[in-house]
Amino acid sequence: MLLEILALPVEDKIFYAVLVFSWTVYIWEAYLAYRQRKIYRTTMHVPTELGKIMDSETFEKSRLYQLDKSNFGFWSGLYSEAEGTLILLLGGIPFLWKVSGILTARSGFGPEYEISQSLVFLMLATLFSAFTGLPWSLYNTFVIEEKHGFNQQTLGFFLKDALKKFAVTQCILLPVTSLLLYIIKIGGDYFFIYAWLFTLIVSLILVTIYADYIAPLFDKFTPLPDGELKSEIESMAKSIYFPLTKVYVVEGSKRSSHSNAYFYGFFKNKRIVLFDTLLEDYSPLNKSGEKEPGTGEENEAAGIESKSKPKNKKQGCSNPEVLAVLGHELGHWKLGHTVKNIVISQMNSFLCFFLFAVLIGRKELFMAFGFHDTQPTLMGLMIIFQFIFSPYNELLSFCLTVLSRRFEFQADAFARSMGRSSELYSALIKLNKDNLGFPVADWLFSMWHYSHPPLLERLRALTGPKQD
Repeated sequence: MLLEILALPVEDKIFYAVLVFSWTVYIWEAYLAYRQRKIYRTTMHVPTELGKIMDSETFEKSRLYQLDKSNFGFWSGLYSEAEGTLILLLGGIPFLWKVSGILTARSGFGPEYEISQSLVFLMLATLFSAFTGLPWSLYNTFVIEEKHGFNQQTLGFFLKDALKKFAVTQCILLPVTSLLLYIIKIGGDYFFIYAWLFTLIVSLILVTIYADYIAPLFDKFTPLPDGELKSEIESMAKSIYFPLTKVYVVEGSKRSSHSNAYFYGFFKNKRIVLFDTLLEDYSPLNKSGEKEPGTGEENEAAGIESKSKPKNKKQGCSNPEVLAVLGHELGHWKLGHTVKNIVISQMNSFLCFFLFAVLIGRKELFMAFGFHDTQPTLMGLMIIFQFIFSPYNELLSFCLTVLSRRFEFQADAFARSMGRSSELYSALIKLNKDNLGFPVADWLFSMWHYSHPPLLERLRALTGPKQD
């Protein structure tokens, strides 16, 4: 058997190596998920050390929620892996490339218009991905999230949102890809430098405009009303010289009862965004279980999609707890975590483009995936970045997860240094309860997957001796 494998052409070795590695990663992930599901199934009662943190009813709800999510993840992951394998084995990628070539030829563009053909390929590929992923997304939203009281969307809202996301994605993806391909083609021997600089500029532009021009296409952003909370947020930001310009509340409650907070912007133009579900005194989810004004029939007749208020009541955090959560987020900025992540990301991007420049001329890479007579640049990007770099990407992902956990501990410590330890302690418990997070984790699953430390570890760090 070994001799037969060694006798295979180089392109066949590459192809089967990619398949074997892909399934190896899947089996590893499935094993980790199995270990964690075993925790969900066997941990039926609140552990003694959690007795003062979580009541038995919430513990059981979170256990069942996470078990449902894990089971769903197993089947969706198995489908995704099987689909990807079949696409490779049946030559789906070169087939779709040929179809895109036929479509562009019918529009009067010959084989020399490679970029045009690449854009058609991308549109077809993203359409395929959207259609095959839609049933899974529908099940996750309207079965799992609905069952556990998180979903706030109607089917009509969901579908309109999906169409809008697809359209916005195409409006960004197609021009950016066409420019990237053009730069690679005209860049000469040092095209990888120009390609890297281009992706850097695009990423900075997208980060800058996302919350102001893209996110409002999907969610409503309103300035946080003047009052005690806004004044205290501005005062806290000023105390650490955070250049805050605006504080927004995003209407996350129309999608889900999950909550979040983040900041964005460069240089002297920083903004803070709070989900309305994070604010105990602001969230519409804490109001009565009535529908929006008007009966269901009246809303439907008026073209207004309405939905009953969720089962989860009095969620969110008090103002002092919100300030503690923001103290944690601002700690990421003050400690330079944001800049460090950007630097790491760009170093990785530069390395990948450099290696791409080294490998793009290897014809056997294209032959391994069914491209025997042509070597399209877009296919080279897909083959090298998605398949050839797979082992490196897995290792990098694990290292970034470890680094992220370290950053989270440091940000918690920063909030503690601001005198907000007790408020952050209670906020973490409330957020864990609101999001039905399960506080017991398998050590191996946690080590590999948790970008944030488990709840108990964060609480112990907040109440333990201060670290130098």
